[in-house]
Amino acid sequence: MPSDTDVAGALRQALLAADFTYDRVAEAIGEDAHRALGRNETRPALRRTTSGGPLDTLVRLFLLQTTVSRDDADRALPGLVDRLCNAGLLEQSVSEVAARTDCRPYATEDRDLWIVSDLTPGLDGSPVAVGPDHVLGISSASTSLAQLTMREPVGSALDLGTGCGVQALHLAGHAGRVVATDVNARALWMTRLNAAVNEVEVDVRNGSFFEPVAGERFDLISTNPPFVISPATGERLVYRDSGLPGDRVVEHIVRTGPDHLTDGGWLQVLANWAILDGQPWDERLGSWLRADCDALVVQRETLDPASYVELWLKDSGHHGGPDYATRYDTWLSWFEETSIEAVGFGWINVRLGGAGVHDLLEWPYDVEQPIGPAIHAWGDAVTDLRGLSDDDLLVTRLRAREDVQQETVGRPGAEDPEAIVLRQQRGFRRARTADTIEAAFVGACDGDLTVGQLLGAVAQLTEREADTLRTTYLPVVRELVGEGFLEVS
Repeated sequence: MPSDTDVAGALRQALLAADFTYDRVAEAIGEDAHRALGRNETRPALRRTTSGGPLDTLVRLFLLQTTVSRDDADRALPGLVDRLCNAGLLEQSVSEVAARTDCRPYATEDRDLWIVSDLTPGLDGSPVAVGPDHVLGISSASTSLAQLTMREPVGSALDLGTGCGVQALHLAGHAGRVVATDVNARALWMTRLNAAVNEVEVDVRNGSFFEPVAGERFDLISTNPPFVISPATGERLVYRDSGLPGDRVVEHIVRTGPDHLTDGGWLQVLANWAILDGQPWDERLGSWLRADCDALVVQRETLDPASYVELWLKDSGHHGGPDYATRYDTWLSWFEETSIEAVGFGWINVRLGGAGVHDLLEWPYDVEQPIGPAIHAWGDAVTDLRGLSDDDLLVTRLRAREDVQQETVGRPGAEDPEAIVLRQQRGFRRARTADTIEAAFVGACDGDLTVGQLLGAVAQLTEREADTLRTTYLPVVRELVGEGFLEVS
């Protein structure tokens, strides 16, 4: 295992000097080549990086995984080639240098970062071959978790199962203290290196689940656990396989994670879960949630067993291999034996210290990214409604969220619309059908009058009995606040 992270500072300076940043690389190779690289195709970018200059050389070396001349490498990484070879990041022959790891520019809203990971498998259709300790780089899963995670300032944060440390780097931007854990020694080395290259402090610890942080509590725990649902036959890729059968790894984290949260702290999990024959998915996941926690669980998509098995056999490089059919049959047979009819994918957000409000939502629709602020807003709404009696609600002032728009559907010239839809333009972008009273109420919510005053006014306008209207529509008002259409003024 390479141990030299002393080169981090010099490597950072070389990357900066070459302007090897996400935006500059995207500009240099162009939109077409950038999209092709996202599909693991390097040819367009190879055609755009022939100058021999430091930026082109680093793109070819790390992102396109092709050899460069020793002279070009020395110009791009002055005085560093031998040191990076000794550290395990590069390898060289007499006249050429190649990358042994990826070093990829990355960016948050306000920082340029670099991520060292293992080389990207499967470029240009080459066979996918990864070892059991493979350290995945920036992926759709890591990006999804970064978008899910709340970015409010916190005192302490835990990146559980850190991999190459992407989430830890994000957390370091808004947490006073960051701990990152993993069972993969190679991943821990890369996380330490990435922390050093990006000049952030991360406490990196070895161990399984919450063992490395026993007795500690955090304001925020962010995790993309090895959630692949498989028979746990013994063979595993550490970055995706927990060694536990089914979705027990996710269940364990959801059940025990709150023991490591401060009061009001959040656990945010990107995960898969099994959908069992004859049992609604939300009923099963709801049984994992604790009464002393609020939780928002969002199922974003589902896959049938065949699609799921094909996805992960291709990921591990077994597609088309000599034992592909056997592996496929074994996995499908295990799904049948355990009554798994589909696999769900989505977000689990748990807050310790709530009143046990559990909202399990199937939402495969487009959302605003990052979605973290919408998760936080949901928590705020739950807090606003907690312990609020009907009498309290009647004297509360509410305001319609600025992005909420009203749509009406009906025949041209008709006196009344056939349907009224309230639609959010931000966050979850929820939509709900409203009757004329609900629409009128939301339209009048500008923070000036109380809920009781507004309902009284609507009762007068519609010639309805005020008490009956309050009884009927106070639950609707609670829903509108909980779903984010209305906010406490």
